[in-house]
Amino acid sequence: MKAVILAAGRGSRMGDLTSDRPKCLLEIDGRTLLDRQVAALTAAGVTEIGVVTGWQAERFAGLPFRLFHNARWADSSMVDSLACAEEWLRTEPVVVSYGDIVYAPDAVRAVLAGQGSIVVAYDPNWLEQWSSRFEDPLSDAETFRLNADRTLAEIGGSAKSATEIHGQYMGLLKLDPEGWRVLAGTLDSAAAHERRTDTTALLAEIVATGAASIEAVAAPGLWHEFDSNKDLLSGHSVVRQLDALLSI
Repeated sequence: MKAVILAAGRGSRMGDLTSDRPKCLLEIDGRTLLDRQVAALTAAGVTEIGVVTGWQAERFAGLPFRLFHNARWADSSMVDSLACAEEWLRTEPVVVSYGDIVYAPDAVRAVLAGQGSIVVAYDPNWLEQWSSRFEDPLSDAETFRLNADRTLAEIGGSAKSATEIHGQYMGLLKLDPEGWRVLAGTLDSAAAHERRTDTTALLAEIVATGAASIEAVAAPGLWHEFDSNKDLLSGHSVVRQLDALLSI
C-alpha cells in the first residue's frame, strides 16, 4: 500500500516558523510532523510513501521518499498538488494525508478498511479539539453530515449549530483509481468554471452532483491539526501521547 503526503504549501499562518520549511517539517519535542505521519502510516501497513513538495522543496533532499513536485504550489490548490502524484493514483489505491496533521495508526487502518472508491476519515469527537483551538468552535468548524448508510451527505458549509456537524474531516483519505478519476474530473470541471478547487470544496461538489458516493469512516482516536502557531500549544499533549503510542 502506498501513501502520499501533501506538503507543498507555504503554511503562512505559522508566520516565521515556516519561513524556511514546510509545515510538515516543523519540530515538536525534537520530532517533525512528518516523522509522526510516517510512523503512523508505516505502523498501519503502508510500505511506500511519497511526498508532494513545493515551498522549500530542497528540505526534502536525501529523505527516503518518492518526491513529487508542484512547481505551481504558490498559486494552486492542495488537489493540484495531489495531481502531481497521478502516476500512483491512477493505478492503485493510495492513502492521502495532509502535511499539517498528526494521527494514530488506527485512523489509517480505518480508511484502509473502507470499501468505497473515496473514503474519508472524520473525528466524531471533534468538539473537544476545536474547543481547545478556538474561542468559538463554530467559527472554524464546517458542516459534516452523514447519510444513514455512512456516506457523506454534506461537507464544507458554514455551520450555524453543532447539530449540523456529525464530525470533522481530518485531512486523511483513501482513493482508488476510480475515486481519483472522479476527483480529477471534478477538479477539471471546477477549473473550467473558475470555482474553488480545495479538497473540501471538491468533495462537496462530488456529493452535490452525485458523481460518486463518499464513504465516511470514524476515527475517534488521537489526532491534531496544525494550522497556526497557536496549534503548537493546543496540540502538544496530543503529540506527546502519539509519540508514546508510536514509540518514537
